[in-house]
Order: sequence, then C-alpha cells, then structure tokens
Amino acid sequence: MSSLASSAQPLAANLVQSVDWLAIAPPTIAAVVGLVALVADLFVGDKKKFLLGWLSVAGLTAATLMLLPLLDGDRSTFCLTGTPDVCSYTADRFTLVLQLLVLGGALLTALLSVTALKDADKGLPEGEYWFLLLSSAAGAALLPASRDLATLIVALEVASLPAFALVGLRHGDKKSSEAALKFFLSSVTATAVSLMGVSFVYATTGTLYLTQIAERIQDVDGQLHTLAQTGVVLTLIGFAFKTAAVPFHFWVPDTYVGAPLPIAAYLSVVGKAVGFSGLILVTVVALPSYADVWGPALAALAALTMTVGNVGALRQQATRAYSAVRLLAWSSVGQAGYLLVPIAAAAYSDDAERSVGSTLAYALMYAAVNLGAFAVAALVGRTQLLNRLVDYRGLYASNPLAALLLAFFLLCLAGLPPGIIGLFAKVTVFSAAVDAGLGWLAVVMAVNVVIALFYYLQWTALLFRAPEGEPVKHRVPAPLTATIALTGVIGIALSGAPQLVLRFADTGLF
Repeated sequence: MSSLASSAQPLAANLVQSVDWLAIAPPTIAAVVGLVALVADLFVGDKKKFLLGWLSVAGLTAATLMLLPLLDGDRSTFCLTGTPDVCSYTADRFTLVLQLLVLGGALLTALLSVTALKDADKGLPEGEYWFLLLSSAAGAALLPASRDLATLIVALEVASLPAFALVGLRHGDKKSSEAALKFFLSSVTATAVSLMGVSFVYATTGTLYLTQIAERIQDVDGQLHTLAQTGVVLTLIGFAFKTAAVPFHFWVPDTYVGAPLPIAAYLSVVGKAVGFSGLILVTVVALPSYADVWGPALAALAALTMTVGNVGALRQQATRAYSAVRLLAWSSVGQAGYLLVPIAAAAYSDDAERSVGSTLAYALMYAAVNLGAFAVAALVGRTQLLNRLVDYRGLYASNPLAALLLAFFLLCLAGLPPGIIGLFAKVTVFSAAVDAGLGWLAVVMAVNVVIALFYYLQWTALLFRAPEGEPVKHRVPAPLTATIALTGVIGIALSGAPQLVLRFADTGLF
C-alpha cells in the first residue's frame, strides 16, 4: 500500500499543471463579467438595468487592455506533461491580433447595444442579453489561442451557441425567431460534419494537438490516406460555415435582417473572425502537408464566395426598397471571399506567414469600417424602422457628419480613396494571390472589385442627394456617437498610416 501511494504521488504531481493566468486573462475576464451581469440582473431594478450595459462595456474594455502585457513575448499554458512545447493554449502574435479584433468588435457591439436596449422598450431582456454577448465574445477570444482540435471545437461552440439565442432574443418577433432557427439548424449540421472530420483526423494520427498532427499526418499509412483526406475536408466545412463562404452562406441575409442590429454587426465581424482563425489554424498549422487538398478547395471557395456575395449585393441595390442591413449582409459575404484568398495562397506560397498576415490585415480593416457602417445604420434605424436604402437619401442634409463617415466607410469597403486603408488591404490580398501563382484568382478578385464599386458608389451618392421631403433629424445618443466616432477615427488613422496594419498583423505563427 505504501509503495502504491508513493508511486502515485509523482504521477499526481505530473498531472497537476500550473495555469498562466495572465495568458488566459482576456477571455476569462469576458466570461466572468458576463456571469456577474447575469447574477446582478436579479437584484437590479428596472430603472437601473442600463448599469448592466456599462458594466459589460467596462469588462470588455478591461479584457482588451489585458492584451497589452502579452505583447512582450509568446506565452503558453495547459501543456502536455513532459512535452512543454505541445500546449492547448498559446498567446502569440497571431492570437493577440485576433483577440484584439474579437474583443474590440465586441466592445463596439456593446456600445451599440446600450442604445438598442434602451430603445427596445423591454423587447430584449437585458441580463440575458449581456450574459450571452460576453459568453460568445469569451469563446471567440479563446478560439485563436486554441492549439488542439478539442479546444478549437469547444471554443467554436461557446462562441456560436449564445449567438443563436441573441439572434432570436426579441420576444414575439417571428422574423427574429425564424432567423435564429435557420442559423441554429444550419450551424449544428456544419458542426456535426466538422466533428466527424476531427474524429477521422484523430483516428489517423492518434493526437488532437495541431503541431503533432502536422508531424504525424505526413506518415499516415497508405490504407488510411483516404480517411485522412476525408477528415481534412469535413473539418474545414464547419469553419467555412462560420466564414459565410458559399455554399454555406444561405443563412446570412435572413439572419442579419432578423437579428437585433448590434448582433448583426457582431456576427459580420466577430463571427467571421472565429471562422477565419479556425481555418488558419487547421490548414496552415495542423495540415500544411495536405495543402494540395485544402489549397484548391479554398481558392475555389474564395472565387465563388466573392462572386455570389457581390452579385447578391448588386441585386439589393437594384431596388432601393430593400433593407440596408440585407445589402450589408451580402456585402459581408463578398468580403469573406477576399479574406479567403490569402489563406488559399498560403498553400502555394513559400511564405505562408506573409499570406496569413494579409488575411489578418484585411480583417482588421474590414472590422473597423464594417462596424462603422452598421453604427450609422443603427442611427438611421432609430427613425426609419424599415431601414431601407431609400431612407438614406439626403442623410447629409440632416446629419452631415454621419453621412460623411458612412461615405468614408463605404469607400473603404470598395477600396477607393480617401479610404486608403481599404485600397491598401485589397492590394495586399491581390499581391498574395499573384505571388502564390494564383493569377486566375487575382483576375476574379479584380472583376469582383469592379462589381462592388457599383453598389457601394450608388449608396454613397444617395447620401448627398436632395431629400424627397423634409430632412429627418437624427438624435444621436452618447453610446452611438462614441461607436461612430471610434470607428471613424480608427479608419481615418489607418488610412493615414496603412503600413502599420500589416506590421501589426505580422503573425509570428511559425
């Protein structure tokens, strides 16, 4: 008995892992503040519910600021016993860039939500809303730090499940409920397929750690080669769904229109960040030896996604009775196609890290200006409930600053001056495709940029036309003002020094 006890003690000691709390602080703070908001909702009176919103804003601000101490160097935790370089959680430059995008996007969404909840007239339960938003943000911040497939899938679901509830949280709104159901059913199906892929990869390699998969999958027995290829394809499907890549995009327009507007903005930015970070980790880190499988697949997806998204947006612009949010939804599908280009290029390039950096640089630009466009849409939606494109006619006459900023955001998305950051991001992505020898994909991208110019410029021109009636005065609450101002300042600052984005997005992933 004594010998058994003595031998068990070293074993137990080896299994006890120290936790690097600083490394995991950003997602942990978001999760804890979400729980605090949910519990506090039980004790706060109706007149003080707005405090929950400001608590959430403060929590997301703190989580974002906790990224600063992590800039000194890479940190890892939850490592495999006896193999300290094989870990489940790593906070490197790649992780920090995406966590900044995720937590910054969630912070701007929270500012938008403070106004939206106040205007909702009890249509949205505040405690549940803030708990779900921060829980989803915590999962989204965890995902880019994940370095094994189990943590990756868990983080994906933690980010996704609260998002389903947020889409359908408006009581008595059939459109919201239908959007949530469509989002839920399609996402669950994609996750099930992805889990089957993970099981195939595990069956062929005997590990879930990304770096070990990269080593072992090269030596898979010939009889298991087909199983490994199938696992690679199935695993990618779940993340392709999150990026709204065609043909997994069908949920996007109805979901964005049916969701509360801040949640549509959140899904367009943070939801995409979740999908793209997962795609990068699975392909470039875990499966570089299978580049001949995922490279052509992602290149085809990129071409198809940008084309379908831009053509869909063009159809919305054809009649201005369509919802501006629906146009932004189709636009986000088109932008997802551009984001896929450098990831596909990584399969053919000798400098995969540069290709990944191009995707992150484009994602940072897109996040700032797309959230800004949604913020102005939220402003117009306060007086125009249908939020149609025609409602933006003459916005300059009623709110010159909002009109100028929306025009700037749209020009950034189109890649036209003075939106230099948008032009810079598109040139970076275009260069990644050309350098990788994907000339045909660069041509498809160029054609799609021209198609997108049409609907972005038409919407921009509409802002400065004479209003058909008396200009509608838009009262801008402080949180909404802060969101529009922050996104405007970020976009203008980056347009003045676009090279800073690419330097910051230098991933150091390898």
